[in-house]
Formats: sequence, C-alpha cells, structure tokens
Amino acid sequence: MTTPTKADKQTLKLVEALAEIGVSRAAFYRMRARGQAPPHLKLPNGQIRIRRTDLDAWFDACEVQEAC
Repeated sequence: MTTPTKADKQTLKLVEALAEIGVSRAAFYRMRARGQAPPHLKLPNGQIRIRRTDLDAWFDACEVQEAC
C-alpha cells in the first residue's frame, strides 16, 4: 500500500472543474443525473469537489480511438 501524495489529494472546486471540462453547471448536473460526470465528492455543506486524479482519468476514458 502506498501513501497518497499531495497530487493524489488535490481537489478542484466545481467551478474550476467546469472551466477545464468546458461545460456549464447545468450541463454538469445533467451529466451527473445520467451517470456520465466524473466521480466527485459532495461535502456536508452541499459543495462538490472533484479529485484531480479522477478528472484526469475521466478525460482519458473519454478519448476516442479513430480508425485509420
């Protein structure tokens, strides 16, 4: 078992993640309802955070392999 690094623990506020993804808050919530949003944390105060590693993995999973 490895100890999580600082990069592994980094979380983004929803507005920061939305800026990277390039979608609106409403679009994110629609994606979330369909189960298509990146994994996220919901804090006790209702705010949403997304781990940097989860966002990067989600982007990688969205990559389309084009046929040559």
